[in-house]
Amino acid sequence: MSTSRENGSLYTKIDNQVATIEFGHPASNSFVSELLDRLAKEFDKLSNDNSVNTIILKSEGDRAFCAGASFDELIAVSNLEEGKVFFSGFAHVINAMRKCKKVIIGRVQGKTVGGGVGLVAACDYVFALEKASVRLSELTIGIAPFVIAPAVERKIGIAALSELSLSPTEWKNAYWAQEKGLYSKVFDDIKELDKELEFFTTNLSKYNPQALENWKKILWENTENWDSLLLERATITGKLALSEFTKNALDKFKK
Repeated sequence: MSTSRENGSLYTKIDNQVATIEFGHPASNSFVSELLDRLAKEFDKLSNDNSVNTIILKSEGDRAFCAGASFDELIAVSNLEEGKVFFSGFAHVINAMRKCKKVIIGRVQGKTVGGGVGLVAACDYVFALEKASVRLSELTIGIAPFVIAPAVERKIGIAALSELSLSPTEWKNAYWAQEKGLYSKVFDDIKELDKELEFFTTNLSKYNPQALENWKKILWENTENWDSLLLERATITGKLALSEFTKNALDKFKK
């Protein structure tokens, strides 16, 4: 059952040292600013929870995994400060995931767009269904995926990022995403995916938490500048969101 709440929903369940964070929003599991803020804080909280050794990130329902940032909030941006705050949402979440002491496993059951691709890229390991296509559509509205680009490039490389971002109307299928390194494993059946996900996380949660924490730091080496970098990118995007091109493009989407 999907949420009907305007500000979305966020629930966390902890079982046998595995924390499952489930987010949802009636608009294809997109993110309003409040929901992004809650998610960032949840990762910070779980990072210091000694009863948790592994985290699963999933979304509600059986359709889209995440449609990116809220379209309604984007349309409402009227000045640079609002734009910076709006685009900083995914920056804060990605940085919270990056600095989280616990390994984060993504469960991607459907299509993923824009900021949602950034969330997937910030996971340490990802299980996906074969219908979980990805797209970076930002150029179609006059902006670009500045904020999430470092996370996506870290996973798939600059060549694949160029291919994905410069074809903003084209969906890349799950096997493309797996080949490039965004997805770790792809399944054609949700029951099989969840069975393998449970087996994987159960084993992972039994490993030495200090070893996992220290190893995650190694996996995320050379990203220490992201605290400032991603916010700088949010400012660039905020400026572009106020451009005449973007305003006209958003007006067309509204119609």
